Amino acid sequence: MIHTRNEFQPDYIVSPGEILEEVLASRNIKKIEFAERCGRSPKAISQIISGIAPITPELAIRFHRVLGSSPALWNNLEANYRLQLARKAEREELQKRVEWAKEFPISELEKRGFFEKPESDTDLVSKILDFFGVGNVAAWEEVHTRVRLTFRHSPSFTSAPKVLSAWLRIGTIKAEQIETKPYNEQKFRAALNRIRVTTEQSPQDFEPMLKRECAASGIALVFVPEFKKTSLSGVTRWLSKDKALIMMSLRHKTDDHFWFTFFHEAAHVLLHSKKQIFIDAAKLSQQKGQVEEEANRFSADFLIPPALYTNFVNQRDFKKASIVRFSREIEISSGIIVGRLQRERKIPFSLHNDLKQRFKFVENLRK
Repeated sequence: MIHTRNEFQPDYIVSPGEILEEVLASRNIKKIEFAERCGRSPKAISQIISGIAPITPELAIRFHRVLGSSPALWNNLEANYRLQLARKAEREELQKRVEWAKEFPISELEKRGFFEKPESDTDLVSKILDFFGVGNVAAWEEVHTRVRLTFRHSPSFTSAPKVLSAWLRIGTIKAEQIETKPYNEQKFRAALNRIRVTTEQSPQDFEPMLKRECAASGIALVFVPEFKKTSLSGVTRWLSKDKALIMMSLRHKTDDHFWFTFFHEAAHVLLHSKKQIFIDAAKLSQQKGQVEEEANRFSADFLIPPALYTNFVNQRDFKKASIVRFSREIEISSGIIVGRLQRERKIPFSLHNDLKQRFKFVENLRK
C-alpha cells in the first residue's frame, strides 16, 4: 500500500514556528521535551516558534526524525516565510518611490512593449526597476550617476534625465540582441566607404546592409524613436572594449539629416574616447566644442570630399540639374548636397527640397 502525507503549504505570510507550535500541541509534545529530542536548548526552540530564529537545513532533518515530517516541508516553509517577509519589506520600500517612478515615460514604455500597464503604484516602481535591470532605486541612481559623469554635455540630461535614461536603456537592450564581431577600426573605415555609396538607395534596401556592415566591424546600430523632451538625434557609447553602440532617433526623416547623423556618430567611434558617452542634439551641425566640431567635420568631409565641394561651390551654379550632376559624380544622394548647401546658407532652406528623400522606418519598437 502507498501512503500519502498531506503537507501544509500556506500561500500567505506565516511563520514556520507557528506551524511547529501547532504540531507540537496536536501531539501533546512539550517544548522542553521536543528541544531535548532535537538536541537543542528550549531557548533555541522558543526563538524558532516566535519567528526570531530560522529553521536551518540541519534542524529540518532533526525535525523529520522527531516528528516524521519531511525535511523539505520545513525548508520550504522557512524559505517561503523569509521570501514573504522580504516581499512585504520591498512593497513598503517601493511605495516610497512611486513619485520617482512617475517621472519616467510610462505610457511610451507601455506603448513600445517594454512592460504591461502596471496594476498598482508599487507595481509601477517594480516594472521600472525590471526595465533597467537593477535591484532597487539606489542601484539605479548609482548607475545613472556614473552615466551622467561620462557623457559629453547634453541639455537633455539636465531637463529630462529620467526620460533620457529610458531612451538610452532601450538602445542598450536592443544592442544586447545584436551579435557583433570584435571592434576593428580598419574594418569599420572600409565599411564606411561601402556604406557611403548606398546613400541614394531607399531604407528597405540600405538598412540591412548598414546594420550588417556595422555589426561586422564591432558596432551595434539601432534605431529608437525619441521621447518627448529629449530632442536627440543620436548617441554613441561603448558597451565593452570590443563593442560600440550607435543609436539614432530618426528625428529628421530626410536623407541629408539621416546620413549626416550616422557619419557624425561614426566619427565618435573612430576618433574619440571609449570612456565617454556622446549624446548629440537634434541640430548636429550647430553643436559646439572641439569633439563635436571634429565629428561634424568628419561627417561633412566623408560624405562630400572637401576639394570637390569647394570647386563646386566656387562655380556658384546651384541649379537643380547641377546639383544632380555633381551628386552623380561623387556617388551620393542629391539630398545630402542640398542639405549642406542649406546649412551653409548657400541656398535658401526652401529651395530644392524635392531632391531630398523622405524616410519612413517601419520597425518593431520592442525588438
